[in-house]
Amino acid sequence: MAATMVPATSARPDVLPTDRLLDNGMARPDLRHSLRRIDDRRNALSVAALWLWVAVVIGGVVRLDDPFGYLAAFLLMGPLYARFGILMHESAHKLLFSDKRVNDWVGTWLIAYPAWTPISIYRRGHFAHHKKEFGPREPDLAFYGGYRCDRRTLRRRLLRDAVGISGWKNFTPLFTALGKPAARRVATSILSVQVALWALMWTTTGRWWIYPLLWWLPWMTQWRVLNRLRAIAEHGGLEAGDDRRVTTHNVRQSLPARFWLVPYNTGWHLAHHVDMGIPFRNLPAFHAELVRAGYVTDSLTYPSYRALWKELASA
Repeated sequence: MAATMVPATSARPDVLPTDRLLDNGMARPDLRHSLRRIDDRRNALSVAALWLWVAVVIGGVVRLDDPFGYLAAFLLMGPLYARFGILMHESAHKLLFSDKRVNDWVGTWLIAYPAWTPISIYRRGHFAHHKKEFGPREPDLAFYGGYRCDRRTLRRRLLRDAVGISGWKNFTPLFTALGKPAARRVATSILSVQVALWALMWTTTGRWWIYPLLWWLPWMTQWRVLNRLRAIAEHGGLEAGDDRRVTTHNVRQSLPARFWLVPYNTGWHLAHHVDMGIPFRNLPAFHAELVRAGYVTDSLTYPSYRALWKELASA
């Protein structure tokens, strides 16, 4: 069995440039201008809708006050955290709002800090990721390196995520950062937002344990599982190269996957790596351009995430 999952050369035909795409896959300037348009109004609605869903899930389960309802709410918080993560990613790319001050303020205080993420640090690392996937400054290599693996290894990694071991490794640095002058301000801000959320949930529900059960614990556990499954489906088993088809997987999208794992069009990840300046709303249109040009082919497209994970664990 091959050591990597890099698509064969036959699955990556040399079709660029075209009349609409440049030799690196990016759209020509006239098309690129429309693809890079940011829809401020709809993005604002997306941010508001995300918080509305949080209120509906938590408020609804408190009103029901049923054990199975709390379990359902806990499970639904995983997809909601996925949405926080992807909108934060969009803000890190400065694509959430066309006004960069609004982009950074909303992305920081309404998305990243509630989701426990120091967005300034994430942005620096993530741009290094886009500059050279699998390169010497790749920040996520330890996360999606080591594939293919066997099924036992993948199960062990997912179990470590599910029981909170991985989450604890991400949680404790926030407290150790309080003793470091360079990191203290960001860590204090994140923890202050968390305290404010706890106070808000306690005040509005009358239950102090709603926050640890439905906010902190999902982040510590199931969000780790979803985040790993998504990340390895994006880059697991691949390698460095100028052709993005050897660094990033392409997976056929489905409604269940878009709900649980890859919301806001983030499943069109190959298109995102070909041009990281295209907002999430326009990724399907850009993906269609790549397909039309013959750059994205059926032979390099996985039919589902399950099929890709199976291949990732086939060593």
